Amino acid sequence: MIDTIAIKNKILNLAISGKLTEQCGTDGSAEDYYAQIQENKENLIKTKVIKREQALPEIKDEEKAFDIPNNWKWVRLGQICLQITDGTHKTPKYQNEGVPFLSVKNISAGFLDLSDIKYISKEEHEELLKRCRPQRDDVLVCRIGTLGKALRINTDMEFSVFVSLGLIKTGNKILSDYICAVINSGYGSDWIQANKAGGAMHTYKINLNDLNMMPIPLPPIAEQDRILDRIDEIQSNIAVIDEMQAKYYKDVELLKSKLIDAGICGKLTNSTSEDESADELYSRIRAERKQAAKEGKIKKDIDLPEVSETDFPFEIPSTWKWIRLGNVVSVLGGKRIPAGRKLTTDDTGHKYIRVSEMKERTVVTSDLLFVPEDIYPSISRYIINKEDVYITVAGTIGRVGKIPEEIDGANLTENADRLVFTNLDQEWLIYCLSSSVVQKQIEMLTTQVAQPKLAIKRIQEFIIPLPPLEEQKRIAARIEEIMPLISG
Repeated sequence: MIDTIAIKNKILNLAISGKLTEQCGTDGSAEDYYAQIQENKENLIKTKVIKREQALPEIKDEEKAFDIPNNWKWVRLGQICLQITDGTHKTPKYQNEGVPFLSVKNISAGFLDLSDIKYISKEEHEELLKRCRPQRDDVLVCRIGTLGKALRINTDMEFSVFVSLGLIKTGNKILSDYICAVINSGYGSDWIQANKAGGAMHTYKINLNDLNMMPIPLPPIAEQDRILDRIDEIQSNIAVIDEMQAKYYKDVELLKSKLIDAGICGKLTNSTSEDESADELYSRIRAERKQAAKEGKIKKDIDLPEVSETDFPFEIPSTWKWIRLGNVVSVLGGKRIPAGRKLTTDDTGHKYIRVSEMKERTVVTSDLLFVPEDIYPSISRYIINKEDVYITVAGTIGRVGKIPEEIDGANLTENADRLVFTNLDQEWLIYCLSSSVVQKQIEMLTTQVAQPKLAIKRIQEFIIPLPPLEEQKRIAARIEEIMPLISG
């Protein structure tokens, strides 16, 4: 896949260093343009439209991140803006309708996102405008939490903003767009990371004083216009790539799902006369389970209804059999640690697997936590072995997979169950439970309570197609063979 985000950053870096467009002698110099900005600011100060700000220091050579054309000029952001401020520092009183009130979430996607907004009263809005008045062609920039995303306001809609958004007024549409390009560039991102405040127990932010000091490579206004046109042209092509890749990604996921379904339906392999039939396999598994229950090794199976022909989701080979999952596996729950206690990062030897670590049909082991030694005895029997299959039953429901050998016997969260079985192929069972025929049942059977959860009884009732054991192995092998070709 093409990393278009990296390409966009590279394009913006080339643009703001003068390498994306040809220099034109008729443009004049950035020095002249800068003088015009200062003259305009003085006129606005005299007429009391804006206030005089404290003079900013000259830019040192070490602050100049790269070389720029001779007719450009390094300036500080505050020197070319009419105002840099931020939204209200006090949480307003929200209401169901009124004047939109925006925060970082409304611009962090790179456009003005009005799909999820809060509202304040007209009276409170008028009060907030005394500090910060967003208008068309001003720049909004994320300055708390999400840092550095900038966009030009392209609407006349009235709204107020929270402290997490900075507001940059330039009085010029082209200059505003160019400033956005600088802030959104790789250079801008690096500068923000180097100058952000906070960390540890505090949220990262860009202070307004630091934003004022940001070095900006300033071209003549005519070249800014050409640069922006060139950026738009290139980014329109990148947008096509993004669209194609999004479609490709969706198609890949669809193909993976269809591949698994084809295997589980019997369309990837052929049955052979040498295979034990599914009826014979099923009878053998049932007999072994009854004997194990009699010996106290497992709990006695509950009575599950036979699968009626009217419930068959699709046709299967004649040597296969439709069954209930609970008739061939034991479904056992995990266990939460006692209330008021926490897992620890100290290696007590008692690993604990959470749903968040159950991904890609395995377990991510890099950030495992451990059960404290003193509470381990109370949950020690709620484990999962490498021969089992897990299924998540709360939070993210329906993920299935196996346990890596290095965490064999780890403690299992109460938000997942373990499937214990014999005479079934583990890889085949994982693919079977990942298939649409089972995932659709999960959607229908998930208990809708305060927090959705998949009950053990519901898992036992899953309807699955059972192939002969040797064919299960061939199905899993065939899927494993084809899957990398789809993934690319």
